[in-house]
Amino acid sequence: MTPSPRIGLFFAPAADSALWRAGCAWLGRDAETGTACGQPDLPDIAAVTAEPRRYGFHATLKPPFRLAAGVTIEAAMAAIEALAGAIAPFTLPRLAVAELGAFLALRETAPCPRLQALADLAMAWPDSLRAPPDAAETARRLRAGLTPVEARMLERWGYPYAFGTWSFHMTLTGPLAEPDRRSWRNKAENFLASALDEAPELRDIAVFTETAPGTPLRLTRRVRLEG
Repeated sequence: MTPSPRIGLFFAPAADSALWRAGCAWLGRDAETGTACGQPDLPDIAAVTAEPRRYGFHATLKPPFRLAAGVTIEAAMAAIEALAGAIAPFTLPRLAVAELGAFLALRETAPCPRLQALADLAMAWPDSLRAPPDAAETARRLRAGLTPVEARMLERWGYPYAFGTWSFHMTLTGPLAEPDRRSWRNKAENFLASALDEAPELRDIAVFTETAPGTPLRLTRRVRLEG
């Protein structure tokens, strides 16, 4: 039986922004066009960025999920449009390269209540349309060593990082050993410096689609914020 696609609600910088172009170049792939991008001339960068390359340059608002039985993609998109229609565009704080566990990611440089509120709304977004994760996915999450709060979030929302456990991040690398993180952080900061000069605008909810397990995610639609 063919698995149903998964969709996720993400933040992705505007396609015409320096940040989007630089982020896609760093990862080596443009998730909106589906095309490969030339990466900076750095040894091993293809391997270092292989894991986030599959997902594309983004920050998760609601992670990829399958639709519940009987729910159509048209119904899901109508709910996303209703969500976006109630939210006004806003500007994020400036972003900076930071360590997130063993990974490197872009993080906000100041608290942003509007960003947290959007993530909360996206997570709670008509959740009855979401099918629960399968047993294998749940087991994989639990093997990661979740806190009790994260385990409760996984049970309720199908994802351990929601509401108080959610954090904005745009992943730049796979897991790195500590000495390598320092080196790659410097490389990422140098490459992304000019793109990080301006605070990015959050104009829309980017809908990413995974057509089959393990395939690269594509940015299939941007739903404008119109509140």
